[in-house]
Amino acid sequence: MRSVLKSYLPALLVASLSLVAASGAPAADLLDRIKEKGQIVIASEARYPPFEYVENGSIVGYGVDLFNEVMKALPGVKIDRLDLPFQGLLPGLQTEKFDAIITSVTVNKQRYDTYRLSLPIADASFTYVKRKGDSSLKTPDDLSGKSVGTQAGSAQLKATEALSEQLKSKGLAPITNIQTYVDFNEAYADLAAGRTDAVVNSLPNLLYLQTQRGDAFETVKTTFGAPTYFSWAFRKDDDSKSLADFFDDQFRKLAADGTMAKLQEKWFGFTMKLPTDALPVPKD
Repeated sequence: MRSVLKSYLPALLVASLSLVAASGAPAADLLDRIKEKGQIVIASEARYPPFEYVENGSIVGYGVDLFNEVMKALPGVKIDRLDLPFQGLLPGLQTEKFDAIITSVTVNKQRYDTYRLSLPIADASFTYVKRKGDSSLKTPDDLSGKSVGTQAGSAQLKATEALSEQLKSKGLAPITNIQTYVDFNEAYADLAAGRTDAVVNSLPNLLYLQTQRGDAFETVKTTFGAPTYFSWAFRKDDDSKSLADFFDDQFRKLAADGTMAKLQEKWFGFTMKLPTDALPVPKD
């Protein structure tokens, strides 16, 4: 019996050491699991041209092209893209319904503190669009006493509310009414119909809108508030860190080789100078 047990001891020792080594090995993080599964699940709002929108049944735009460039560094990984209202994106990310938000998320302090936001993908400074020929609106202060539309739950809404308070502090009338919408297309429709006086959005979006609807709209190019950026969003935890780092590294490469500038020229008609070392910490 002793000889039998003696013959089994080396094998038991090896098995025990293997179990110890396995238990001490770091668990696969989100990026590892994406590579192993061969699939990444992302969420977008495909109602935000020229970043993401539907054309001929397919989601297209600057953000789509940029994401496809990033994914060239993950060959063999398929993309499962969910098209959701913006109001559901950040809560869905927190509850792990998808791996990342690949759509234009305006950077602000609350989001910066809650989520891991990527390096900037575009400028997002705020301004507004008016009906073409409306000579009463030329500057942000001219929104005093006006009815203004923007998207519900957005950074643009907070910026509009802040502007209204600034107008009051200057002794001007605040914005009379801030009307919110599920998406900006609804806001533009109300503006065209005369139900509001202006729509607040980010400058790149409104310049693009003017190229498409210059017969109806005119963008006021004077921005208000602090310089702001668009980012993509990830969960702010150790599990998502390597995935977010991967995207930032790819952005740096695409900025350095001129790919990002080419995509900006394609979709916006101009290029943007964006920080590539780190995302600036927002004040508000």
